Amino acid sequence: MQEKQELLRIENLHVNVNNKIIIKGLNLSIKSGEIHAIMGKNGSGKSTLAKVISGHPMYVVTEGKIFFEGKDITYEEPDSRSHMGIFLGFQYPVEVPGVSNIDFLRLAYNSKRKQLNQEEIDPLSFFHLVSKEITNINMDPLFLNRSLNEGFSGGEKKKNEVLQMSLLQSKLSILDEIDSGLDVDALKDISENINNFHNSRKAILFITHYQKLIEYIRPNYVHIMNKGIIQLSGNKDLAKEIDKYGYEHIL
Repeated sequence: MQEKQELLRIENLHVNVNNKIIIKGLNLSIKSGEIHAIMGKNGSGKSTLAKVISGHPMYVVTEGKIFFEGKDITYEEPDSRSHMGIFLGFQYPVEVPGVSNIDFLRLAYNSKRKQLNQEEIDPLSFFHLVSKEITNINMDPLFLNRSLNEGFSGGEKKKNEVLQMSLLQSKLSILDEIDSGLDVDALKDISENINNFHNSRKAILFITHYQKLIEYIRPNYVHIMNKGIIQLSGNKDLAKEIDKYGYEHIL
């Protein structure tokens, strides 16, 4: 069996947002092929962690290191991290009127190809590529020609995030409350798409409040964040305990 490669390593991470310390000495290791879930009460630092891994400029690392495939990316720009293979799916995807979905997707796709010294793909070839992907995730092709996320339902916006993730073939996909605002059918659909995308070369880190998503995706590890650190880790059964007894009892 091929040995898993460590994709992400976070050492003693401290993060400041608007002069307020949010993350206070966090450590985490994620290997290829693994799925990790992060749970925790509101304000525990979950979304801050997602954004700082992806390089959001508002989140200032004051201490500690972030490594991706062995490279120190603590102060790398967001686009550089994206080209390395880190993807962040937002809890609330932004609507961009006037920019068609397919143009945005092709720009992102070609930007990554350019970084890898590959030829950019022409509009017709990209249309054939993206048409295959939207079929795989059961997404209506009409959404390709609409403005990016404008007027999309919660489920449609989340499918569009999964579509981006699939096109970019990210090595590490961070999904921040991908289940937020979804009904049961949409949640099952999104979960199936995520499971189909995942393989032994890719890793997924998802943030959730709910056990239902954990039942559908079945992570290898569940981490509980509290007061800016990972205070407890276990398998998917840990989520069942949280659902039954609550955070206060477990922590």
